[in-house]
Amino acid sequence: MPSKRLLATLFTLAAMPLCAADYHPPAAANDGWSSTDARAAHWDISRFAALESKLADGSFKGITSVVVVSDNKLVYEGYFNGSNADQLNDIRSASKSITAWLVGAAIERKLIPDVQAKIYGYFPDKQPWQHPDPRKQAITLEDLLTMSSLWECDDENQFSSGNEERMYVTEDWLQFALDLPIKGFAPWMTKPADSPHGRSFSYCTAGAFVAGAVVEHVTHKSLSAFAAEVLEKPLGITSVHWNVSPLGVGMGGGGTRYRSRDLAKLGELALDEGRWKGQQVISSAWVHQMLSVHAQARDDADYGYLWWCFRFKVNGKEQPVWAMSGNGGNYVFVMPSQRLVTVVTGTAYNQRYAHPQSQEIFRDYVLKALPGATD
Repeated sequence: MPSKRLLATLFTLAAMPLCAADYHPPAAANDGWSSTDARAAHWDISRFAALESKLADGSFKGITSVVVVSDNKLVYEGYFNGSNADQLNDIRSASKSITAWLVGAAIERKLIPDVQAKIYGYFPDKQPWQHPDPRKQAITLEDLLTMSSLWECDDENQFSSGNEERMYVTEDWLQFALDLPIKGFAPWMTKPADSPHGRSFSYCTAGAFVAGAVVEHVTHKSLSAFAAEVLEKPLGITSVHWNVSPLGVGMGGGGTRYRSRDLAKLGELALDEGRWKGQQVISSAWVHQMLSVHAQARDDADYGYLWWCFRFKVNGKEQPVWAMSGNGGNYVFVMPSQRLVTVVTGTAYNQRYAHPQSQEIFRDYVLKALPGATD
């Protein structure tokens, strides 16, 4: 029987992160991905080793996976805190970006004329709705995709009528959203006419939910079934979980679950203008429209169609990074200038450090590992 000292040594060795010399390219898994040896491609493997050390000593908390793709090939893949490649990650609001894909697919199939479609016209059965106002009737799908409708809906304000937590305790989420009043603009708030791009941004999960409900209405299919048909099956994604509202409407605002490698496929689809393995899955025109800045979300971030746009430096030069982003520190980062996709998943739900640490992983470990990176 091994001694206690030997057992302790073995346990310590097992818990230690891999050093740079122990790096191995991601394994083949018959899922459409090919991989490359990061060392041969001149990546700084020591940055991955340093990242694993931070994960091992608890400096980064709740991170479950990091997957890095460069030029359509996996270069790094790590699973932590009991996770593995088959884990279905609850990506929370990163799901909104998938809803944007599905809106584009519905438009491409001419089931929705365009993003200027007025959303109240799709739900006549929900009349009469509360707080009738001509401005509500004018709300478009694009208003929902850009988080800039005139609904009084702000998930970051606990007092907001449309705060998502209020929606979750009702039965009819769609009615909840359609009943929302028009917002007022206090003196310290910027009105749309005075905002960049003419849109006043307010993060509203209810709006993303309604965008998904529009897709269900026009396709006569559940959101999950339409996603499987137009997005997941073409990408070879076979294991997914979608949430629904109490009345069975697909939850386009959050809570879908995907494997990390499959999340990387969604990032690669964005990077490659809607193509996967040479097949056009979603039109390139929609990708360009979706990944264009339509609103300013914060001083340090812009917004497309349910996709965030951040700015990160490589070799001292600031470059745009599009991102799916969700509670817990869940991200799919897409950096076109570097042909780079990075997935970071985590379970640090409702923790203030969740988003900063995932962005730090991308900024200080993945970007600094890039071939030729100097800072």
